[in-house]
Amino acid sequence: MEIRNEWWEWSKTLLAAVLIAAVIRLFLFSPVLVDGSSMVPTLQDGDRMIVNKFQYTYTMPERFDIVVFHVSEKEDYIKRVIGLPGETVAFKDDQLYINGEPVEESFRGTEAFTENFTLFELTGFDEVPENHLFVMGDNRQYSKDSRHIGPIPIDEVVGETPLIYWPFKDIKLFHKE
Repeated sequence: MEIRNEWWEWSKTLLAAVLIAAVIRLFLFSPVLVDGSSMVPTLQDGDRMIVNKFQYTYTMPERFDIVVFHVSEKEDYIKRVIGLPGETVAFKDDQLYINGEPVEESFRGTEAFTENFTLFELTGFDEVPENHLFVMGDNRQYSKDSRHIGPIPIDEVVGETPLIYWPFKDIKLFHKE
């Protein structure tokens, strides 16, 4: 009888652990794999990161956050938030302009180059639409981002990626700029 009780207690504990892990992965945090070079030098192909899924439950994404968003049912992208709703976005002579004012991008490598554009030239919008973000990869010449797919709906954002956890030697926690 005692063995049966011990087995039942272990079963309840294991079931509780599985349920807690499922809730955490479904609603709070989940792993994501960096696939490609569009975020070099910040992220490398093969980096493994944690997505904070509840970060934007009560707050909005901020400029330069690194976010994961759905491009299709089967594909997610990792990019950096550049333009927020209601802002104009332009690049001239490799300089980012938000609402006509220059903005420094300290995270970009020296080899990165962004061709000249205005938001209107790319999308036909004067400003980033309401409830949308303009996102770009840090490796601008090799990134498929809002310049190609347009502004992304905020409700397609899965979450922020504040932590690289693998490879172990590259563990890094990103902080707000």
